[in-house]
Amino acid sequence: MNELQALATLGGSLALVGGLAGSAIGIGLAATAGVGTLSEDSGQLRNVVVLASLPMTQTFYGLIILIIVLTVVFPNLPTSGHSGMAVLAVGIMGGSAEVFSAIFQGSVCAAGIAMLPKTKGQILTSSMMLAVFVELIGVLGLVFVIMAFSILKFM
Repeated sequence: MNELQALATLGGSLALVGGLAGSAIGIGLAATAGVGTLSEDSGQLRNVVVLASLPMTQTFYGLIILIIVLTVVFPNLPTSGHSGMAVLAVGIMGGSAEVFSAIFQGSVCAAGIAMLPKTKGQILTSSMMLAVFVELIGVLGLVFVIMAFSILKFM
């Protein structure tokens, strides 16, 4: 493996690391609120699990980016120039989108979870809708990575 390939692999790996770290933090924030909610109303378990699991999707987006890098970009990587750095930069961009999206989605979900007992679960749909807005940043991160690789002629 040459330096360009190593940088490209690092870029894809950082996208996955962003998804993993963001999901772990986001789920942790939401689950922490869930523990408090369940101490008040154990009947809210299903709703807590639904909301607490939402930040997990950014891990999958990071994994998709890594798979694209390893299966599509890597074989088409030029052997000279700054292509490895370009893939690294795109991976950092994707990983950043995933980490921040998951963390802030976890915060939104935690707020919704905290209000479940007070609203007798009626806040679930509204909380999910608000969490989807934050999720969109993670989805856009994945879309922008694919667009960048297409513009760079790696796809």
